[in-house]
Amino acid sequence: MDRNWKGLLKSGIIFVSLSLFVYTFYHIDFLEFQKTPKPPFKINRGSSDPGSNQNYCTFRPLSPEEIDEENTLLDSIAWPNTPSVPPPVSLNDTSNAARSNFVILPRPGGGSWLVGDQLEVMIKMFDFKGRPKNHGGDFLLTRLHNRALEAGVAGQVVDHLNGTYSAVFVLPWEGKSQVEVTLVHPSEAIPFLQRFAGEKPNGVDFYSTFQSGSLNEITMCSVCLPPTQQPQCNYTDLNTGELWFCYKPQNLSCDARIKHFHVKQKLPKAKEDVLFENGVTMNIGIPASGPAHVTVFPKMKGQLATDSNKDIPGPAGYYYKGLWSSLSGSTVKRFNSASAISQCLKDKVVHMYGDSTVRQWLEFLSSELSDLKVYNLYNLKKPGPYVALDYAKNIFVTFRCHGLPLRMGYLPVTELHYIANELDAVTGGKNTVVVFGVWAHFNTFPIKYYIRRLMSIRKAVVRLLARAPDTRIIIRTANLKQSSTPYSVLFSDWPSLQRDKILRTMFKGMDVYFVDAWEMTVAHYLKHDIHPPRPIIKNMIDVVLSYICP
Repeated sequence: MDRNWKGLLKSGIIFVSLSLFVYTFYHIDFLEFQKTPKPPFKINRGSSDPGSNQNYCTFRPLSPEEIDEENTLLDSIAWPNTPSVPPPVSLNDTSNAARSNFVILPRPGGGSWLVGDQLEVMIKMFDFKGRPKNHGGDFLLTRLHNRALEAGVAGQVVDHLNGTYSAVFVLPWEGKSQVEVTLVHPSEAIPFLQRFAGEKPNGVDFYSTFQSGSLNEITMCSVCLPPTQQPQCNYTDLNTGELWFCYKPQNLSCDARIKHFHVKQKLPKAKEDVLFENGVTMNIGIPASGPAHVTVFPKMKGQLATDSNKDIPGPAGYYYKGLWSSLSGSTVKRFNSASAISQCLKDKVVHMYGDSTVRQWLEFLSSELSDLKVYNLYNLKKPGPYVALDYAKNIFVTFRCHGLPLRMGYLPVTELHYIANELDAVTGGKNTVVVFGVWAHFNTFPIKYYIRRLMSIRKAVVRLLARAPDTRIIIRTANLKQSSTPYSVLFSDWPSLQRDKILRTMFKGMDVYFVDAWEMTVAHYLKHDIHPPRPIIKNMIDVVLSYICP
């Protein structure tokens, strides 16, 4: 930043501080934005049943080229066909982790396992009656780990479509390594997950508050409003084409919309719930048939590692002594002190966009850098926006949520900014870093809606890199999150996996950098959480800073 910009920042500190004081003094009721109203309250839902299965979503029209890309993307995430489960749902034919097993295959060519070898595990699935499965489609996660060494690496799973699966691991460290195989969802549960958000958003309702003087009304909002005789307010973004609608209030205009919020639907008890019971039919370990561990020896001079299967993509990286190392060619440096972090960020502008999993990175930086002063502009903890400044070192960091859809409590509609529009306002350059992550809030929406959102963000990234090629673009992928009954369907990891594949494919080959949050949570020994714990965040920040300061 030049001196004039530095002076503006100094003035900005005073302005922001005074603004915060004045704004808070005159708007004490802003604290209510941290609370989500609880039903019952009077809502205009229209006259039809919003829970019906009819497809009433409105999607942004696509060009012929975009249609071709969308079809290719949908084909790339197509899940193996699974025989339908007729009512009443029975577990007899369902994949059962306790009756299934895995076996570690011998080292090709014999001899001891060496660092750099590729280890293969064969997994055989059985149902609750002990019969071998004859089709694929189970959602499995695998990892190789050594808890004492705080070491771990994700396995790559191959579905042979006949009830057997292969899991392939690289062996990055020497010593004992334990294989772990987890059944996340049986194949019989996947069709229910596909239908849950296949045609319309499910599990969460969105609303807006309209106000004029003392008159208030609340109406339902979405991209998928059931068709009724009730007029709708169209809030389509003119720049990106992103769609959003609300039922029009009876006595107020569409311009009177002031706040956005959500309410979780009370999911009705369903017979298929038996397919989503933690520790019974989902998120349960599969035992080994024989040893579940191998001992790995260092590779001596002249010794050759086993040939790797080139058709199976390797892992992004691995943990050793709690530290993440990349296997994709880039080097992850260690930023273990505040001075190292601030030196890397010196004279940098970092713009962060996304959900709370991206906001965690700003929170980590602010906790490590005492001179990085964070300003929450409207006292809205979850969505922000946030501005952080280290005046002495010329570090400027911002965070803003990614715009609709957002599962957050009372949020001013003036703060609903789409990432593409924000990127179009970024000047960019060699000292500018853009970070974004978009996934968790889209899991309950049809996948086509997510594809269109990424298309608009990608176009904005292309425009930004065209005018400022030296801008560093960093994308955070999805991560695993543990969900418990009764919201196992609503917050399953399977929709996250599907959207994660879409994200990587759409930005593949571009001048962008990925932080592989998926594998960084699969490989780690800590419990899965939508908000990964601090040791994982620390490693993510090391990856981010290594991209910024290679």
